[in-house]
Amino acid sequence: MANEDERIALLLDYENLAIGARDGLGVAPFDFGPLADALAERGRVVVRRAYADWSAFDEDRRLMARAQVELIEIPQRIGGSRKNAADIKLAVDAIELAYERGFVTTFAIGTGDSDFTPLMHKLRELDKRVIGIGVQDSTSALLPPACDEFLFYDRLPGVEPTIEPRPRGRRRGPSKPASGIGTTAPAGTAAATPEPVVTPTPVEDPVDEPVVASTEERDVAALVGSTLTGLLRHSDGPVLASRLKRAILRKDPTFDESDHGFRGFGELLRHLDNQGVLILTPGSAQGDPEVGFPEDSPADQDAFALLVDVVRELAAAGAAPQLSRLKNQLRKRMPDFDEKRYGFGSFLSFAKAARTRDLLAMEWNDDAGDYLLHPPG
Repeated sequence: MANEDERIALLLDYENLAIGARDGLGVAPFDFGPLADALAERGRVVVRRAYADWSAFDEDRRLMARAQVELIEIPQRIGGSRKNAADIKLAVDAIELAYERGFVTTFAIGTGDSDFTPLMHKLRELDKRVIGIGVQDSTSALLPPACDEFLFYDRLPGVEPTIEPRPRGRRRGPSKPASGIGTTAPAGTAAATPEPVVTPTPVEDPVDEPVVASTEERDVAALVGSTLTGLLRHSDGPVLASRLKRAILRKDPTFDESDHGFRGFGELLRHLDNQGVLILTPGSAQGDPEVGFPEDSPADQDAFALLVDVVRELAAAGAAPQLSRLKNQLRKRMPDFDEKRYGFGSFLSFAKAARTRDLLAMEWNDDAGDYLLHPPG
C-alpha cells in the first residue's frame, strides 16, 4: 500500500554540497538527479528545500528550480563577515517540521558539516529516521555515525566525477568553513575535523551513447534494474511489483509502460523475466509478484564473459587495463552495454562483482590513480 512508503523531508546545506562536489569531484553545477533517484528508492520526498546565498549559484538556482526544489535565500555576506544563518535556518526548519508535520517519517540532511551532528541526534530522539548526504572528501568523520544511513554523493549511481581520485587516507579540508554560533570566519576556512577513510571513486570517460535498435528496450530495462537494485539493497524483505512501480514513478513521474509497447506493468515485468533480466515469484497477494534478480543468469554470464575477454585482450597487448577507460572498450564490442541492466548501480560495482566471482583480479594503483584489472590466475 502507498502509506507504507517513507515520507521524506530533504533539506540541503547547498553551499557545502555544491562546493564539495565542485572541488572534490569536479562536478559543477551540482547534479541533483542522482540524489533524487537515491531518495526515490527510499520513499516519497514530500519536502525539498535548499539553503544558500543563491546570488553565488546562478546556474545552480535554475537547475534546482526545475527539479522542484524550494530555494531558501540566505545572504551569507554582511559587511564582509560570513554568517552561519543558512545552517541555523535549516536546523530550525527541521525541528519545526518534526513537530508540526507528523507524517514526515524521515529527514534527509545534505551537508558534510559536523555542526549538524546535534540536529541529527535530536531528530532521532524524536523518532525520525535520519539520512545524511555529503561529499566524501569534505564530510566530517563525526557526521555519519550520527545518522541512520549516510549517502556519500560520490558513490551514487549517475555521479560522474571529472577529477581523478587521490590515494586512500588523504582528504582535502571541508569546502565550507565550520560555522559556530557567535563566531565568524573568512570564506574558505577549513574546519579541523578528524579524517574519514576515503574510498576513491574511479572516473569513467564520457561515452556517447550509440544509436541502436534496442535503445528504448535497453533504457526501460536499465530503469527497472537500477530501481530494483536500490530497493533490494535497502529493503528488509522481498520487493513486490507494486512497490517497484511506485519507486519508478518517483524517479520518473512520466513513466508509462505503454510507451514501450506493454499493456501493463506486469506484462513489462514478464517480458524482462523471459529475457533473464529479472525473476518473478508469487507474492503475498495475487497479481503482485515478488521481483528479484536471477543468480548468474545467461545475460549476466554473457556480460561477465565480455568483461573478461576485453581485459584479456588489453592485457595481451602489454598493458594492465584501467577501470576508468574500460567501459568504452566494452561498448566497442557491445554497443548497448549498460551495467544497470544487470542490476549494478555503477561500472565499479559490476567490476567488483566479477572480482568476487574470481573472474578477474582488480587492485588499486596509486601511480595510475585508478583500479588496474588483470586476467584470472
